[in-house]
Amino acid sequence: MRIITAAEVETALDFESLVERLRQAFRRDIATPVRHHHTITTPGGPEATLLLMPAWQAGRHIGIKIVTVFPDNATRSLPAVMGVYLLLDGRSGSPLALIDGPMLTVKRTAAASALASSYLSRPDSARLLMVGTGALAPHLILAHATVRPIREVLIWGRTEEKAAALARRMRRPGLRIAHTADLEDAVRGADIISCATLAREPLIHGEWLRNGQHIDLVGGFTPQMREADDGVIARARVFVDTRDGACREAGDIVQPIEAGLLSPDDIAADLIELTRGERAGRRFYDQITVFKSVGTAIEDLAAAQLVIERA
Repeated sequence: MRIITAAEVETALDFESLVERLRQAFRRDIATPVRHHHTITTPGGPEATLLLMPAWQAGRHIGIKIVTVFPDNATRSLPAVMGVYLLLDGRSGSPLALIDGPMLTVKRTAAASALASSYLSRPDSARLLMVGTGALAPHLILAHATVRPIREVLIWGRTEEKAAALARRMRRPGLRIAHTADLEDAVRGADIISCATLAREPLIHGEWLRNGQHIDLVGGFTPQMREADDGVIARARVFVDTRDGACREAGDIVQPIEAGLLSPDDIAADLIELTRGERAGRRFYDQITVFKSVGTAIEDLAAAQLVIERA
């Protein structure tokens, strides 16, 4: 069995290739049972989460990701999300590879947002706002810039020093990257707004939005977490990665449904329907679109397959 490190995963998964691999994966028949979601009590700290995410493609591979989320890990200089991915042979069940989970996760999550953006954001989108400064943020910036002609990036974080440090670290040819302390003004000026936070109270407000924007909500993965308020949902055409996952786990979807603002039938499409051409994405230039991601094992398996081909 191969042990594949974070550095090897990062090298293997360029976003152009990974976005297209995910596009093909969502078109295929990949089994994805409902993931196990367990709350873990941590003495003296906030509750942690254990996630078990299986998937398989008949005759090819079986995979399972084991993930932990400890929200206060920053105080220990550790990432909030950690874990491993086990890839098995789909014909014999024999282990093939143990793959670094955090790098696989941030890569596939960012690629899924970029895949959605390729259907939902305006093709001329040039200004990106990144809300959040965690492990996902740099990958989301690069992934969005892979599918859209992003020229300007603003980074906002609860800690301005972290936002400034990420802006310095992310400097790339052809990209103007800076940080901001004014979230409202940054939202108003962006073409794409990508959020990757652990917020429990909305950060993005509907009254700040203008026509034609695309909002990419990545961070909230429990019904109690929320990155956008009801005003955003009310103004936008809403899309998700998977209907079952979003309607069960995403506070940005669950809470508006419980409030009667949104029904499951109001969700315009998921990534399966978009990639298969069963439903339309952005319908007109001035439309506001929202994509809510909670993650699906389809993405993990597709990314792991690409890693083992290349690593």
